[in-house]
This record gives sequence, C-alpha cells and structure tokens, in this order.
Amino acid sequence: MKIIDIGANLTDPVFRGKYRGKQAHDDDMGHILQRARSAGVVGMMVTGGSLNESKAAVSLCRQHQGLFSTAGCHPTRSSEVNSHPGGADAYFSKLRDLIQNNRDKIVAVGECGLDYDRLHFSDKETQNRHFVRHFDLAEATGLPLFLHSRNTGDDFVRIVRENRRRFSTGVVHSFTGTAEELRDLLALDLYIGVNGCSLKTEENLAVVKLIPVDRLMIETDCPYCEIRPTHASHKLLDPAGCGDGWKTPDAKRKERWCSDCLVKGRNEPCTIRLVLQIVAKLHAISEEDLAARMFENTCQVFFSNVEHGF
Repeated sequence: MKIIDIGANLTDPVFRGKYRGKQAHDDDMGHILQRARSAGVVGMMVTGGSLNESKAAVSLCRQHQGLFSTAGCHPTRSSEVNSHPGGADAYFSKLRDLIQNNRDKIVAVGECGLDYDRLHFSDKETQNRHFVRHFDLAEATGLPLFLHSRNTGDDFVRIVRENRRRFSTGVVHSFTGTAEELRDLLALDLYIGVNGCSLKTEENLAVVKLIPVDRLMIETDCPYCEIRPTHASHKLLDPAGCGDGWKTPDAKRKERWCSDCLVKGRNEPCTIRLVLQIVAKLHAISEEDLAARMFENTCQVFFSNVEHGF
C-alpha cells in the first residue's frame, strides 16, 4: 500500500516538541516520519502557508526523502502581505523566485483561498485581493493549486471559475462543504482532499460518499484535524485496526512523552490510515483499492513532472 499525505503542517513547532513557545519534550521529527512510513505513507506534501513558512517547508523537505512542499500564503495570513517591505509585488515575486529555484521540491502553489470563519486575522477584501495573486503564480510556474475554502458563500467558487483557464488543476483540501459546493468544484474539474475535519458530522459523511473516487485525495492536515470520539465517523473505525494489521500507536500527554507514542491532541501523518479506513467504508471498497486510486490521482496532479521515488 502506498499513501501520499497531501497536507501535513510539519513546520509547526509541535513536531519539534515545542508547544506555545515552551519545549515540552525532545524533537521527535524522525520518529514521526518513521511512524508514517510504517503506516504506508511514502510521500507527504508539507504545507507552506506564508513566505517564511514556505521557505521553512522547502528546507525541511531537503532533509528528508519523500517530502515535498507547497508555496503560498494562507488566507488567514494574507494581512502580512500588506506589511511586507515592497508590498504585494515584492512578496509574490519572492514566492515566485522560491518556486523557480526549487522546482524539484515545490509541487503546488498554495495554500491559498478564502477563509471567512477567521476574518479577525484577515478581512474579506484583503483575502480576496491576495488570493487572486496566486493565479499569477500558477500561470507563471505551471504548477497546480493547493486550495482552501471555509464558509465563503459564492466567493471562492466565483473567483476560481473566473480564473480557471489560468491554472492546470488543483485540490480543494480539507473539504467540509455541502453537496452543492462539491458539485460546483467538480464542475470546475478540481480534486477534493479529505481529512478528519471532513468527517465530523453525518452531513459530512453523506457528502464524502458523493466524491468520485477518481477525484479523491487524502490528508491529515496535522497537527490539526484528528478524528475524535465525538465525530460521526468515529463509529466506523474498526477497533481491531486496519485490514493489513496496522494499528494506531498508543498516545500519551506531552508531559509523559515517549519516542514510540503519539502525543495526545497532536495529529500526525500515520493517522492517515484512519481517514483511509473510514472513506473506504463510505465508498464500500477495500482500503487497498482506495489507496491505490488516490495514490494515482495524487501522482497525476502533483508529481508527474518531479522525480519522487515513490
């Protein structure tokens, strides 16, 4: 089985043992990556949510086999573009240079899009203005888009539709939208990424069932979006583990950290197997078949022009 986690926020300090500025335990990045490999994860896309984070993502990817990155500005960080020396032109010029100088590691433009759930970080006008700049990057580099949409009404779909001819393809990751939103995105020939946040409610599960397998991708969005006992999807998990015998490692609080355990409340790439198990049940196909189909989708969109070694 081969799995690619299309959304892993591995530059987050928690993966170095640091929580809210305080070192709670050892840097365990190596253990995290080994657990992922043991779960069948052969590749990960490390999310770049700002200029500096995109640089950090590239640096991390150069240290570990199988890691690739995105480069862009998350909508909740778009206010930083305004305060950047030289403004938006300089900010996006630096992003373009970063991409062009790291074509072997950067496989998508983004994370970009709109997020109206968190307007206290960046207002609508700022988000909309800087979202459009990512289509310039996609057009200039030929890379697909790694997209984000939260509670945006018609704005997200409208902007993507208006700029659809400017980029090859892309994925709307961490999808939590309605069946109507799904139909709109599929009509734009986009792919859909699902994780634990996509599987919280019964409505979410009904929508995920509607996603064609040839348009599906899988992710963790770690350290966020873990599957919790309160989620509607939790009942679909097999207590005995996955079909090939893989089981979720034990988890401990960060204060009781040990190298072979997960940290409670910190999602990590190996738990992608839980997402796979649930989505496979929703689509009534085997985990192996679904993994193979999604692996093919992901390679076709993001890795067709990159030496990846998967």
